[in-house]
Amino acid sequence: MPAVTPQMVKQLRDRTDQPMGLCKQALDESAGDMDAAIAWLQKQNSKMTAKREGNETAEGRIGVFFDNAAKVAAIVEMRCESAPSAKSDQFVALANDIAKHLATSTGADVAAILAEKFGAGTVQTRIDEVVGVIREKMVLHKFTRLKGGVYGGYIHHDGTVGVVVECGGTAANDELLRDVSAHVAALNPPYANQASVPAEVIEKEKGIVKSEMDADPKNAGKPANILEKIAEGKLRTRLAEVVLSEQPMANAGKYPNTTVGAALKKAGLEPTKFVRLKVGAVAL
Repeated sequence: MPAVTPQMVKQLRDRTDQPMGLCKQALDESAGDMDAAIAWLQKQNSKMTAKREGNETAEGRIGVFFDNAAKVAAIVEMRCESAPSAKSDQFVALANDIAKHLATSTGADVAAILAEKFGAGTVQTRIDEVVGVIREKMVLHKFTRLKGGVYGGYIHHDGTVGVVVECGGTAANDELLRDVSAHVAALNPPYANQASVPAEVIEKEKGIVKSEMDADPKNAGKPANILEKIAEGKLRTRLAEVVLSEQPMANAGKYPNTTVGAALKKAGLEPTKFVRLKVGAVAL
């Protein structure tokens, strides 16, 4: 059996990111065989995941990935136990890796995705590796994958809110789509465009506008065509509160007097949908 040297321990540490003491133990248990030591570490990480199974995962991070050459995108919510761990480099890399994997995976649910091949192991193995380093329970909590559009994304600086925006069009504009995604992260509009607003919501808004106009004495005696234009303007104003494409760009200094829809149209794009995830948010 070859002697386990500090250089071997460092090499295993560099390959696995596991603690030095654990790497030394792995090499001792594996008679200095590097591949066997890695397999031993993977087994220990799996045990660590099982041991922490009952722990609460109230913290986490959003991961976003998009590839406009392949016309795919994904957004994922990864959960862990503590806020410091959610901000660690290892967990940030994990969330990003899982999002990238999800963009082209075929798993229909979390269980299927965890069993999919990832590198030399599975997605679950990749999660277990980080569990072995940080010693906390970590789970893939929620995900959405998209395909066939033009995509942009944004993750808030603390990692707790992330957005993927999908547009129709032929050419991506990464900077603009990032700004639109940041707009969605900040304002969280319910709908991407007017076509996605349910008919009953439109009718309700029209009814409110009509009631307001009927109650305003200044509208008495105005021609029907003028009243119709006023009503259309008021409806647009009300829709701007709930429809992304009708809202003024949040970064008014960069996009003065420009709606989201107008900014995208200038770039040859049209918003079709978006996905916004926030750590801990409950779907309605």
